[in-house]
Amino acid sequence: MHSPLEIAQSYIEIGIHKTKLPAFKMILLGIFAGLFIGFAGIASTVGGATVENPSLSRLISACLFPAGMAMVLVAGSELFTGNNLIVIAFLDKKIKLSAMLKNWVCVYIGNFMGAGLVALLVVYGHTPDLFSGNLADSIVKAATHRTNLTFLDSFIRGILCNMLVCIAVWAAFASKQVAGKLLMSFWPVMLFVLCGFEHSIADIYFCLAGIFASREYGIAAEGLNTGTFLLKNLVPVTLGNLAGGLSIGIGYWVVYLRHTPWYKLSIESEQEEMDIAEEY
Repeated sequence: MHSPLEIAQSYIEIGIHKTKLPAFKMILLGIFAGLFIGFAGIASTVGGATVENPSLSRLISACLFPAGMAMVLVAGSELFTGNNLIVIAFLDKKIKLSAMLKNWVCVYIGNFMGAGLVALLVVYGHTPDLFSGNLADSIVKAATHRTNLTFLDSFIRGILCNMLVCIAVWAAFASKQVAGKLLMSFWPVMLFVLCGFEHSIADIYFCLAGIFASREYGIAAEGLNTGTFLLKNLVPVTLGNLAGGLSIGIGYWVVYLRHTPWYKLSIESEQEEMDIAEEY
């Protein structure tokens, strides 16, 4: 198992690598992550759609949704919310601000495209026909709930969500085995879904699927439209996710890397080993 210090050090290299990717690859890998989160979104809705007990329904959905993060971590992709941890490499002066922002923008665009594509294909492939159309109602309700939150509520829930998502990513890097990565990433993601916190990329799927399903199935959805999705959900949730992610990244950088003697000693030790190797 990697220690928290080792995770912090490794994330500097990860941040450097992520920001050096060409924009095209950032967007393409972002599309993959958006697809994975969208798949998790429809699965979580299907799982809880016909369960009458609200608590049990949410628990089932919460246990299914982490499959999306599992695919993101293991299959290879770029997720905006997890990539907020790139701030660690920036604070350690290993990457430029422009490189970090470029990664976030490109990955976010890709995530939007991927999650939106799943929403489009799910609805117009008529997956909502399941359970005699009850799934369509569940999809629309999930979207309506999100667009009826206040700006402040969406922002705060976004903060809480991405604190847990970044902890999931951080904890996954503690393990050297795939099984350990899946186990450690499961719990924080399950918690944020169970508690009703808001994830911007997941909400792209949920809200767009709700808008498409409302139109395709003629389901009335008060307050659900493109404008409310963008202004009352996506903007505040994205800002909240960013704040939550930065709080985790900055916090761990301060604890493990900023003015930390053993970090400096490890760097000096590595440099000495390199110098000795060069001599021979």
